Amino acid sequence: MSNIKLFESKKIRSVWNEEEQKWYFSVIDIIEVLTESNRPRKYWSDLKKKLHNEGYDQLSEKIGQLKLEADDGKKYMTDVADTETLMRLIQSIPSPKAEPFKRWLAQVGYERLEEIENPEIASQRMREIYKAKGYSDEWIEKRMRGIAVRDELTEEWKKRGVKEKVEFAILTSEISKATFGLTPTEYKVVKNLPGKGENLRDHMNDLELIFTMLGEASTTEIARKKDARGFEQNKGAAQKGGKIAGDAREALEKQTGKEVVSKENYLQLGEKKRRRLK
Repeated sequence: MSNIKLFESKKIRSVWNEEEQKWYFSVIDIIEVLTESNRPRKYWSDLKKKLHNEGYDQLSEKIGQLKLEADDGKKYMTDVADTETLMRLIQSIPSPKAEPFKRWLAQVGYERLEEIENPEIASQRMREIYKAKGYSDEWIEKRMRGIAVRDELTEEWKKRGVKEKVEFAILTSEISKATFGLTPTEYKVVKNLPGKGENLRDHMNDLELIFTMLGEASTTEIARKKDARGFEQNKGAAQKGGKIAGDAREALEKQTGKEVVSKENYLQLGEKKRRRLK
């Protein structure tokens, strides 16, 4: 599970390893936070040489690599380390933020264990993050419900032999095309969202979220009713589920004379003092 953590408003890319039950964090991101360097990669390269010269090869050997998304939206192999390794690495970096960062690392680990034991805590924390960003309570409730609907659909796909990532993305695109007449990539262009770093659904208004939920909930029900197996059968279910939402959207647009798909995004609203999405 990939994620973005925030330390003093700075993004730190992270991945939760389910098997090992621990976080792995981007070393480059952490070095950038601690040193405030404009060249964190150069700093890390020099530090690795320093550790090697001082005989700390064992620490360097514990640095792994995972594919993490960069600012350009593409994924690259990136040096990562678990909490224990980072605690030792931080000792080699002179920074007034070292102690606060250690406490932050410990807190992140503790919170994840809490969330595993009680998923409601994770849900509440997500609500708090959206609230802090300026979203309305009404929008947050729809977004949270949408996440639950999406999770139910992806769990159904897993049971029915659909492969994660690539096939999930294709089926999601089929639902979106049938619902809105746009693939997620095309939808982002309409909303003028940069790269892959922005979650499209975080920029949807109430109606966009509602029709997204209808398309995915309908797909789940059709897949169950038809007992869809494998990619092709679930593709058919996705197209039918999306069409149900698409027909409903078109009916609403005919009655109101207003298109459901909006060009507005949260970034634009942020510039307007993060008004409530309408």
